[in-house]
Amino acid sequence: MIRSMTAFARVDGEVEGAELAWELRSVNHRYLETFVRLPEELRALEPQVRQKVGARLGRGKVECVLRLKLSSQAAAAIEIDEERLEALLKACRDVEIHSIEATSPGVMDLLRWPGIVREAEPDQKPVQEKALRLLDQALDQLVATREREGEQIRRLLLARLEGIEAQVRRARERLPEIRTRLREKLLARLEELQAKVDADRVEQELVMLAQKLDIDEELDRLDGHVAETRRVLERDEPVGRRLDFLMQEFNREANTLGSKSADGDTTAVAVELKVLIEQMREQVQNVE
Repeated sequence: MIRSMTAFARVDGEVEGAELAWELRSVNHRYLETFVRLPEELRALEPQVRQKVGARLGRGKVECVLRLKLSSQAAAAIEIDEERLEALLKACRDVEIHSIEATSPGVMDLLRWPGIVREAEPDQKPVQEKALRLLDQALDQLVATREREGEQIRRLLLARLEGIEAQVRRARERLPEIRTRLREKLLARLEELQAKVDADRVEQELVMLAQKLDIDEELDRLDGHVAETRRVLERDEPVGRRLDFLMQEFNREANTLGSKSADGDTTAVAVELKVLIEQMREQVQNVE
């Protein structure tokens, strides 16, 4: 099954007062290139995110964005350093004993004293575990989308392969007629010139001309490339690079066919082949 490299996925979830949202986007690229954007609280997850993406995807430029929103309750959590507060209160009582003018500090004065209040360190483990589970779901969604689009590309490529086969048959069926016409054209030209030439020499020239314009080899190679492309499309692995190489081989044979063309029909076949091959090449650029 082939996969497209263009896809999008979004997955949301909640855990312990935190809202999480993954957005994954992938586009064409020669290799796998992963960009990760995480909130500061979950920055430590980046190596695991890259590992998970690399295990599921073979090619493409992939952007992974995680958004985190903490509830007001979670964001406002604070802790009191009770030991430090007790020490501060004792110091205040000692001062009051030695000074009749001393006044007891108010609650807000105590809370503003350095070290009395500290922000609670939330337990990030549940949030991290939830984020990684949601990432797996997002990757499932992304891969499913790439597979659906890949199936559409596969059907299009198969249709173009059938078109190439039809053009190859058309060119092959014309070969006997082309060879006969070449022979008749050469003999008619010699007759017009009223030239006296050796019959064996004429046959040698006809053979050399036929060899120069022979396209059997190109047609056979085109048939071979069609068969190989069909085999590649059935592989359950990334095949984009192999398909790209095959498109180059298809194009080479079509160009040679056009350069050897001895009549308008063969030229038309070469042109139609190049159109079909270009349509395939454009689609192959998006195959993983």
